Amino acid sequence: MTRKHIFFLAVLLTALAAMVFAGPGKQQGAGGQGLKIGVLTSPSGVDDGSFNEDCYNGVLAFIKANPEASVTPIREPDLSKALQSVADVIADYDVLVLPGFQFAAIGDLMRDNPGKKAILVDTAPADSSGNTVELPNLYSMVFREEESGFFAGIAAALESKTGRVAVVNGIAYPSNVNYQYGFMSGVNYANKYYGTRARYVELPSYAGTDVTGKVVGGNYVGDFADEATGKVVGAALIGQGVDVLFVAAGASGNGVFTAAKEANNVYLIGCDVDQYDDGRKGSDNIMLTSGLKVMSTNVNKQLQAIKNGTFTGKNDTLGASTDSTGYVSAQGRHKLSANTLAKLREAYGKLKAGSIVPAANFNGHSPTNFPGL
Repeated sequence: MTRKHIFFLAVLLTALAAMVFAGPGKQQGAGGQGLKIGVLTSPSGVDDGSFNEDCYNGVLAFIKANPEASVTPIREPDLSKALQSVADVIADYDVLVLPGFQFAAIGDLMRDNPGKKAILVDTAPADSSGNTVELPNLYSMVFREEESGFFAGIAAALESKTGRVAVVNGIAYPSNVNYQYGFMSGVNYANKYYGTRARYVELPSYAGTDVTGKVVGGNYVGDFADEATGKVVGAALIGQGVDVLFVAAGASGNGVFTAAKEANNVYLIGCDVDQYDDGRKGSDNIMLTSGLKVMSTNVNKQLQAIKNGTFTGKNDTLGASTDSTGYVSAQGRHKLSANTLAKLREAYGKLKAGSIVPAANFNGHSPTNFPGL
């Protein structure tokens, strides 16, 4: 059992105990005594070990501190029905936590339900016409995933022995393309300034197409919950000599992990959260580090603001400047060399100061031409 699962069980038991001992008249989420929270997710659910789970952990942390609150995870197996799922349950909850680009067109629904609140993760809200909106009852957070991808690219280039590295993504939503472009930017940066000669490998048959219809290349599984295809993509890249894989594919990434563990001398870089425990291979561990996107802390913060009455609707962009992106460097939770850690610290300082701006899906830069390269 991993630390994440132990944490999940502990918080869940705390919440259940609170329900049992609350006594008559203290129903959770009723009468203003506790927030009733719904968490809607993609098919991979709240236990995907990555994106959805980190958002959910933010809710669980809030409930641990506020046991009168309650949470219900809701899995929508069909991404095309995400908005209908929100419409079906919005009346039942005080606040909805919505992780994923599939919830982007939530603007009209939230405008029509001013007494409800929502926390939207990984996309800015839009109305039914596709126009970005900002509403008093809706907080959205997007992240500069290209920053975490950039660090993953530097680490991959420095640690690779074959000189071939790759990133595997789920669907070419903006957040995933940001990871891809950031990774490619990091590889190019390491090649120019740190003496590496790494090449990022792409499989043409798995090239991604972003939300504008632009072909962005990369290696896209096409789903966030398809472990079988994830393994196929991972094995194909390993077959082309790739020995470091940055995996930003949700539960599909578990298939990539399997392919890496079945190979020899292949290493992984996790995504969104610390995935070190997922890198176990016998008595060894093949997870070099993980690119971080700190959703749990920010979800918890907004829930606390709702409880305190200080919540303000806003479309927010979070990155290294707010300690919301980065990489794992804690002792015992990575496999990076001292040289790689030193180079990453150097690059992090420059990025945080603004002298490096990696390429992202829509920031106008490319992986071969960005400020700082």
